[in-house]
Amino acid sequence: MAKTWQKWAGITAGLVATGIAGLLGGTAVVYQVGMKSFARNRQKTRQRSIEENTAADNAWYLMQQPREWQITSQDGLQLRASFIANDQPGNRVVILAHGLGHSREQMIPWARVFQDWGYSVLMPDARAHGESAGTTIGYGWLDRHDYQQWIDKLIDARGTDVQIVLMGISMGAATVLATAGEDLPSNVKAVIADSGYASIAAEARYRLTHKYHVPSQPTMAVADQYSRVDAGYRLSDGDIAEQIRHTQLPILLIQGANDQTVPIENLDILYQAAAGPKQRYRHPNAAHIATRAADPAKYDHVMAEFLAPYMHD
Repeated sequence: MAKTWQKWAGITAGLVATGIAGLLGGTAVVYQVGMKSFARNRQKTRQRSIEENTAADNAWYLMQQPREWQITSQDGLQLRASFIANDQPGNRVVILAHGLGHSREQMIPWARVFQDWGYSVLMPDARAHGESAGTTIGYGWLDRHDYQQWIDKLIDARGTDVQIVLMGISMGAATVLATAGEDLPSNVKAVIADSGYASIAAEARYRLTHKYHVPSQPTMAVADQYSRVDAGYRLSDGDIAEQIRHTQLPILLIQGANDQTVPIENLDILYQAAAGPKQRYRHPNAAHIATRAADPAKYDHVMAEFLAPYMHD
């Protein structure tokens, strides 16, 4: 009998060890897919960003002859951006933040709108995207410190009277909202976030179950530790809603009710969390980051009316 129990104990221990190894290995694969971006894929994502624009928007961008800007992040990454100067009065600048798996070129349609309104435009490639260095995606959390540096560079380049708007879509929306919760100079006047998520961990759980059909637990618990070691933060640290509880900056939140990438509930969570002046625009049937495409005139009008009280010539 004792030998039989020892045999079964050995088998059980082996199965447990196999299960743990499988869990760790499987989570490592999921983590790599979700958190890593390598140079061999950058050209494809940049091309995707360009192809999603109209030919007219891309032609407009090339005609602007944007200047290349560069900063070195706090952790030593070379980050790149395009700067389009505008000589109209007011010294207003918008910093645009693109979405996951894209590049600065994704923001060309928004750049064109703001340039028409008299703004200069700064369009960074997020870390691990486009022509910026890095292999670990920041999902807005690491990027918030990068955007603080872009803000400082703008003030150095354009002077202390520069007025800055932060505007982003999807991951870029999370980036500008996370940035808003940091200690920013008074030059930053307003934030516009289109299709942003309120929590990196909650968004990761949603994507695990809906895109990859992987149970969120215990995968998320293991991935949280992978992220802590690899990226220097836990996914659960990325509380975007908490960030905007700590700012009085005016915030405009935009999302389509048919968003299948970031659940529409995020719009209300973020709206409730925002501590300063706030406004939300929910399109009744637009998909993820498709609110402007669904009704460009209304979208641009909402942005312009929101910004009017805070930006001056």
